[in-house]
Amino acid sequence: MTSLLNTKRPPLFCPGCSHSQVVKALDKALQHSGISSSELALVTDIGCSGLFDTFFNCHAFHGLHGRALTYATGLKMVQPDLHVVVIMGDGGLGIGGAHVLAACRRNLNLTLLVLNNFNYGMTGGQCSATTPPEANTSSGFLNQLETDLDICAVASAAGAHYVDRELASEKSLVEKISSAITYDGFALLDIWGICPGRYLKKNRLSQTELKKEIHSRETPAPQLETPDREYGTQYRKRAATAKPAPDCKAVEKTQPPTLVKRTEILILGAAGQYINTVGEILCLAAMSAGHQASLKTDYPITVLRGHSICEIVLAPEPIGYTGITRPDIILCTSQEGINKKKGIFSDLDSHSIIITDNTLEIPVSQARTITIDYAAQAIKNSQKGVASLGALVNNSSILTYSMLETGLSLRYEDKALQQSIEIISGLTTAIMPPHPA
Repeated sequence: MTSLLNTKRPPLFCPGCSHSQVVKALDKALQHSGISSSELALVTDIGCSGLFDTFFNCHAFHGLHGRALTYATGLKMVQPDLHVVVIMGDGGLGIGGAHVLAACRRNLNLTLLVLNNFNYGMTGGQCSATTPPEANTSSGFLNQLETDLDICAVASAAGAHYVDRELASEKSLVEKISSAITYDGFALLDIWGICPGRYLKKNRLSQTELKKEIHSRETPAPQLETPDREYGTQYRKRAATAKPAPDCKAVEKTQPPTLVKRTEILILGAAGQYINTVGEILCLAAMSAGHQASLKTDYPITVLRGHSICEIVLAPEPIGYTGITRPDIILCTSQEGINKKKGIFSDLDSHSIIITDNTLEIPVSQARTITIDYAAQAIKNSQKGVASLGALVNNSSILTYSMLETGLSLRYEDKALQQSIEIISGLTTAIMPPHPA
């Protein structure tokens, strides 16, 4: 095999940087392994190690600091025949530590080369997760407060089967990289090197001292026999026999159109009223008449408590802007939702409609207000959202009973569908006289 190095972009690092040695070793390992440029993808992130993808003629992906393994996972799952090699510095290692642990547990067929020079070399020589406590860095005493990370020990404990360590200056690095790349599973190689631009300015460190230290570490011997649980293989095997995901159901136009212009609708409710589902039903009903629909929801992280709001835009033409400026219709089912959007009521004019529970306090507005005595209709709190759609049918031309029934049937089945139809059909006498604005 010929070299995969990019002659138009030769490696350029600080004089004496160990990264230059790794570039050459990686190229020789690729040649030794017989991997062509079309069969290789290099994935990098930020830092001096992030330059590697520009030095080779192959597929490449350059992403955010610490996230290289996530991109590599996606590449390998979609293109399982690719040899995916991740180049990461000790900075990215620390930032993306959770992703490293996931890769060790998952055992997807990826190769991770950690270019470990014990500091953030590109950004000023700050301490990293692997900086020894006794080292001097631009971070002052911070590294003295921490234990440096032994990534080989951590990776082995996390379930990685192939873990190894080597100096960037050793001739055996070529063989070790080649072995890691051809291993059928996740392989991690911790490559120690020297950063002359930052680390050496404050720390005396020689190759002899590095070699002595690396030999003092207990490094798990790589398990060359592939365990029968490589993630990609197992995933494809399971996926081949798994029940296929249902196709997205197309909403057919079965109802005559009702809209002549864009209509903006707010549903102001609370947790437990199934407001998101109610908004979806309204959109499906409109779509059954051939209309366009957009839906945005708003609820707090405490999903079982607090407001629940839907912003809906319905239109006879494609919707370019999905925001709501002055709603044409507001359906109020809870005080929490009203309080969350109380500022919008003052902008309403006489063309707007408010449909509300008669127990709620509505801010003063110019809108036409219709109140419903839900209690008199024995409608539960959880049913108020669906009931408000029935009230919308009775008080607006944008939605017909047939459209609403179609929307309900696209979302509900059996008992839930029957209960909903009974609720909306029984609202004819539930409308009370409008309150004066």
